[in-house]
Amino acid sequence: MMLTNWLKIALINYKKNRLSTFINLFGLTVGLTGFMLILMHWNDEESYEKRNPKKDQIYAFQSLYKRIHFYGENISYPLAFTASEKIPEVEDYLLFSGSNIGAKMTTKYTTTFQQGGFATSESFFNFFPYKIISGNAKDALKSNTSIAISRQAAMKLFGTANAAGESIKFDDKIYNVTAVYEISEGNSQIKPEFIFKPAERFEYDKTQWNNFNYGCFFMLKKGVDPSVFEKKFKEILEQRAAISAKTSGMSAQQFSYLYGPNVAFLIPLDQLKLHAKASWFGAGDFRTIMILFSLSVLIVVLSAINFINLKTAEASQRAKEVGVRKALGGTKLSLMIQFFLETFIICVLAYVLSLALTELLLPTFNKFFNKEIQLNDWHIYAYSFAMVIVVTLLSGLIPAFYLSNFKAIETLKGNFSRSRHGVWLRNGILTLQLIISSFFIIGGLIVHSQVKHMMNKDLGFNGKQIILIYFNETVPKSWLRYERLKTEISKINGVEEVSYGEAVVGGQKSSSNIDYQKESINAESGSMDYNYLQFMGVKLLKGRWLNPNLASDTINTIIVNEAFVKKFGWTDDQIFQRELYPGFDNGKKYKVVGIVKDFNLKSLKYNVEPVMFFHYKQTPWKRFNVYNIQVKIKPDDIEGTVNRIKQLWGKSVEPGSPFDYYFIDQKFAKTFEVYQKQQTLFTILNAMVLMVALLGLFALSSLMIEQKLKDVAIRKTLGASDRTLVFGLTRQFLWITVIAVLISIPICYFLMDEWLKDFAYRIDMPVWPFVVSFLVLLALTFAVVSIKAYKATKVDLIKYLKYE
Repeated sequence: MMLTNWLKIALINYKKNRLSTFINLFGLTVGLTGFMLILMHWNDEESYEKRNPKKDQIYAFQSLYKRIHFYGENISYPLAFTASEKIPEVEDYLLFSGSNIGAKMTTKYTTTFQQGGFATSESFFNFFPYKIISGNAKDALKSNTSIAISRQAAMKLFGTANAAGESIKFDDKIYNVTAVYEISEGNSQIKPEFIFKPAERFEYDKTQWNNFNYGCFFMLKKGVDPSVFEKKFKEILEQRAAISAKTSGMSAQQFSYLYGPNVAFLIPLDQLKLHAKASWFGAGDFRTIMILFSLSVLIVVLSAINFINLKTAEASQRAKEVGVRKALGGTKLSLMIQFFLETFIICVLAYVLSLALTELLLPTFNKFFNKEIQLNDWHIYAYSFAMVIVVTLLSGLIPAFYLSNFKAIETLKGNFSRSRHGVWLRNGILTLQLIISSFFIIGGLIVHSQVKHMMNKDLGFNGKQIILIYFNETVPKSWLRYERLKTEISKINGVEEVSYGEAVVGGQKSSSNIDYQKESINAESGSMDYNYLQFMGVKLLKGRWLNPNLASDTINTIIVNEAFVKKFGWTDDQIFQRELYPGFDNGKKYKVVGIVKDFNLKSLKYNVEPVMFFHYKQTPWKRFNVYNIQVKIKPDDIEGTVNRIKQLWGKSVEPGSPFDYYFIDQKFAKTFEVYQKQQTLFTILNAMVLMVALLGLFALSSLMIEQKLKDVAIRKTLGASDRTLVFGLTRQFLWITVIAVLISIPICYFLMDEWLKDFAYRIDMPVWPFVVSFLVLLALTFAVVSIKAYKATKVDLIKYLKYE
């Protein structure tokens, strides 16, 4: 009976205060929807590798190079092998040297291009125990000519999943299919379509302590703490430094400091996707997820603030109700439960609506993040409902405690309106709401400015109308194929120029140590054709370009960028006088003949790295690894020219393989995508925050102004103008806005300065977003409040003065 009575009272109050009920319901629905979507994104990122039955024993190898504070994910063959032999806690190890490899494969049934390859050591199925459909996993990769393929690859190559015993030709070798496996369901970064062992590379690298060509997983024995491995691995790093130092003329300590890594550590397999410092498969961005999650929680908090403000503002309407119920024997506890129930009903209704809205927005959300998330994980329901309970407690406790504490005699006498406690509470909470709103406005403007700054920055090269085409097949003399293709493609109508460069946007880059006496730096190797830097529109600052007519330019001359000179700490003139020793050419001396302006190969989030450019014929190591050809296309018929190159490629270059190319400027533009998405998300969250805050402000100002209508009527009778009355009613809210923005400024400055520290090319902290936030919030507050204030000046004087 009591519950029924409480529900009737709740419905009457919802109906009586339709606007505030709608705003509470709308704000909580929007806030909970944002919370659920970001929570689902976080949950999806955390779910990678969770289905691996051995995930608690498998760890990915990570390392730290202290001198340059660089985190790496690579290891050399001897380091991994020695760890497995000398550290008894290691049960097994898995090396891999390639992922998502593509190759043209030929069987007796078909010839097709197969992607998704994984070059690995023979323990793969011990680490990833896929279900075997055909063949045997135990010795699947024991032979140098063994290959295991997925069900999908088997169907594509042989038309059946029972393909064990069949043979496949690729890379000029015949491989025997030893196993066909079913790729495990669930999120995983490791879903290879075919697995093989790169035997020749393994054989060569067995004694190469400094060839960090591999990623590595270690399987520890059950119950072993990874810190035990990390301590013992330190001795193996010291062993490697001692062996390598003998041929370098350094002490082991010097070698370890200069050439690292200095520290090794392990990260659990199921944390690799989101929490790794560096990863072969691409590290996740846990920091961004936490920022988004925190912002989504802030929106829910804003909605709760609205709820508290509006409930306390309605207090004068319910004061006599409380007084009567207390006079009739109602307890403080029963009153608190009633007010909690009213809050809980709104929160549960908002939760149901947010579930429906989340399902509606999920396809767009998935497209934005390139995911396939479904609302079918009980954790999402549990955590979001837990948030509903938190919001109910947060939104219900303060109003319930506040309302239930009214004194029956005072409220029945009508003295409640004289109390200042409710005013201070509402003003304090409204200030917090406007501080959050100010943060979102300032933060959104600074994010927009940083992204715009990056997109407008001079990159130092011109990639327009240049396509890069990858070579998919391995051939004995790759530079000869490049030179033949350069001649053939140059004859195609619409082609302006052809070149080759190793250090390119999205390309495979390698680095080497560069020594001068006892000084050493790490620089990228940029083998190239003579015309490559001019081809890319790079500016020559000093010296000369490489010249095909000079014999020395195919023997021992290099061009370096500004970052290279700065890294050594030399002047431009000094570097021309030095003879350098690259770590890849058996002690041969190299001489610098030119310095070019820095140009960015990665993302503008990072500084330009030192690069040395030289002709690909100078060293066999680079000559045999010419892996692309780049073509500058005339602007009048870009599509037609690309099609003509594609026809040549498919007809005589790599028949049966895909025409794998990209436009260089478009490739670089993709490095901005993550920041553009952050900008878009910040804009959406900004709009949500302002909408929730302004609706709450409108409802609150409406309730508070309605309580002052008698004062307005009296002042108007005494001759006050409409302008004076409007300003008087809005002045309190404008002061609150000013205070809120002033409080938010140092908080925003600190947080956004921390965010900007991640960027090598960052803007100086601008003043204008703080000014804009101040003016916008002031204008919006005045606009929202003045609407109701102006209506208040049109009151019926007789209605409010007839009892005076």
